[in-house]
Amino acid sequence: METSETPNLQEPVEQSFNSTIKPVKQSNSRNWLIAGVALIGTGLVVWQFWPKGAQPTGPQGPPATLVKVQTVQTSPVKQTSAFLGTLEAKQGVVLRPEIEGRVTQIFVSSGSRVSPGQPIVQLSPEKSQADFGAAVANINVATAASSNAQAQLRAVQADRGRAVAELDLQNTEFQRTQTLVKQGVLAKQVLDQVRRDRTSAQAALRAVDEQILAAKANLTQSRASLNQAKASALSAREDVQDTRITAPIAGMVGDIPIKLGSYVQAGDTLTTVIQNQTLELNLNIPIEQRDQLEVGLPVELNQAQSQQMLAKGRISFVSPTVNNESQSVLAKASFANPAGKLRDGQRVEAKVVWQTRPGVLVPTTAVTRLGGKAFVFIADQPQQTEGQVPAMVARQQPVELGSIQGNEYQVLNGIQSGETIVVSGLQTVRDGAELRLETDKPPTGKPPQ
Repeated sequence: METSETPNLQEPVEQSFNSTIKPVKQSNSRNWLIAGVALIGTGLVVWQFWPKGAQPTGPQGPPATLVKVQTVQTSPVKQTSAFLGTLEAKQGVVLRPEIEGRVTQIFVSSGSRVSPGQPIVQLSPEKSQADFGAAVANINVATAASSNAQAQLRAVQADRGRAVAELDLQNTEFQRTQTLVKQGVLAKQVLDQVRRDRTSAQAALRAVDEQILAAKANLTQSRASLNQAKASALSAREDVQDTRITAPIAGMVGDIPIKLGSYVQAGDTLTTVIQNQTLELNLNIPIEQRDQLEVGLPVELNQAQSQQMLAKGRISFVSPTVNNESQSVLAKASFANPAGKLRDGQRVEAKVVWQTRPGVLVPTTAVTRLGGKAFVFIADQPQQTEGQVPAMVARQQPVELGSIQGNEYQVLNGIQSGETIVVSGLQTVRDGAELRLETDKPPTGKPPQ
């Protein structure tokens, strides 16, 4: 019986596998050794060429926040009240012609500065000059008539002198004759004749007196006619002068709605002249503040929309009475306007400065709000450690705010003068965060980016 042996396949397979695996293990060990040596060498090279003093010091915190800071100082704090109003010029006139006519010349333009008597507009003077010539002729006629009446009066006054002398003579003759008649020297018929002569003399004197009255009346009438002629001539001359419209006051010329060749009626508006060297503002002060109101209080004038400072003035008038309807006191503030920046009719906001005292002001950009409360970030300098200058650290500080003045808040409580606050970059600043000023260089403890 033949027996066949089964070959042992396990041993050759294991040997083959082992022979394959061993070289692979040896190869991997060498690769890892080479990689480790290379990594150590690279580290040595990086350490060798790293900037001196800039070697990594372990895990780094969040980067410092770039901000601007400002030192809080004591500043004047103003207690004010704001009022809206309209500026008014102290003097202003509307130029209107007294006569009708056509515009032949315009001497100025809108915005021009003029002095009293300076020509503004010229109207056509033809009709006015003709009327003036006629009025002058009437004066001459009336003057001649007045002279004739005066001559007549002098003539009748001379006649009266002769009549008076004649009457005196007749009175004397009558008395002498009457005496002689009584003595029987003369007949009664002679006395009757003398009486008739005396009566005629009296009648003649009365006639002369009537002529004098008539002459005086004629002279009065002629003089009245002369005066009327002179008045007419004066009016005509004024009409001639009225054809040239001049500035009654010094000031600035407003809008000129007319043009050359325009025909204007008496009373039409030609232009305006505004004296705006000084402007006034009417302020209605509530009665509760009347005890604080007095002449001389400072007033700051701001643009109503932009709050830009326009001018500074003072209270110039305080009414002694109270407005019953509004229960307010009228006050007027005056503002000098040498440069002409302010305008008549300009809408402005005026702040009456009741009191000025020292206080702390911070920019509005330095204030944040959280939960209805106001905060600022104080830039603290931590205690310095040996050999190291620490960075500034933000500390959130609640504050109590007062009134706002321009771009600053008054701080009533929370910070003091001399402290340093953060005024920019507040969106990224957190309590306890490290700060870096915009003028600072990046920290050397971190590698450059």
